[in-house]
Amino acid sequence: LDVHRLVLLFGYKFNEKVSFLTEIEFEHVKEVYVEQAFVNYSFSTAFNLRGGLMLVPMGYVNEYHEPPVFYGVERPGLDKYVVPTTWRELGIGATGNLQNLSLKYQAYIFNGFISYKDGDGKLRGVDGLRKGRQKGAESVIHNPNLSVKFDYYGILGLKVGLAGYFGETQSDDPSIEGSTVGVSMIGLNASYNIKNLDFRGQYIYSSLSGTEAYNELTGKDLGSKMDGMYLEAAYDFMPLINRNSTKQLSLFSRYETYNTHAATAGDLEKNEAFDRQDITFGCDFKLAPGVAVKADYQWRTDAVENSNRD
Repeated sequence: LDVHRLVLLFGYKFNEKVSFLTEIEFEHVKEVYVEQAFVNYSFSTAFNLRGGLMLVPMGYVNEYHEPPVFYGVERPGLDKYVVPTTWRELGIGATGNLQNLSLKYQAYIFNGFISYKDGDGKLRGVDGLRKGRQKGAESVIHNPNLSVKFDYYGILGLKVGLAGYFGETQSDDPSIEGSTVGVSMIGLNASYNIKNLDFRGQYIYSSLSGTEAYNELTGKDLGSKMDGMYLEAAYDFMPLINRNSTKQLSLFSRYETYNTHAATAGDLEKNEAFDRQDITFGCDFKLAPGVAVKADYQWRTDAVENSNRD
């Protein structure tokens, strides 16, 4: 038994234009993290400036990562191993809602992942970029990274997001050849809701350059390409039980596949154990908006023969 996460949200609106938001998370009771802490200045609905510790807009779950928002007890594997949720970094940028176009946008300059620190490589094959998150804790930056996302909502029930992240990792000694890696990541997510049915899908592709030199320097096994996708469907049965109920009782299933060794550079062989597939079935019972009780079962396999990671 474990209090896996306890998330507290604090914010303050100084006036009609200036506001502050912060998210504090306790993990396993004793670990404390600041997941968001930024100031927002609103010129209009179409244009806002932000600065501070912010979530990188990539995919669906990284921005909306609290349990009542996604199906399943745990976040999808794709959003752990390829998109390193919860992924947040220090930066500055602009956001807005172009209502005439039914389009929301975000554009930021962030500090990037740390790939080399204190003489040791931080990135590896099993979870890609995850160990490189700096999380706003005395972060190193010498290579600014660009992050953008567009969300279209102009068709009833449909939401589509397209995101990009481009740049280079950081090193506490960038003069060391091979200590940094180029990162290019593209993400596409979509959701469609019609009556009691909810469909979601996501695809992420990440290309890393300079991994051969990085692995030679650090002795790591970082892949040169990572990718993955999932498809998910849920049906809310509560209207069939009680048409007037405000509760939701959804059964859902999700198929996902993700590979942190989709390609490797140089003499590094692909590790088939990093080519993973998860099938999840479960129940999501919302007692009230924002309150969910969940249960699920997963079949987890990889490309190694006779593998089973239930």
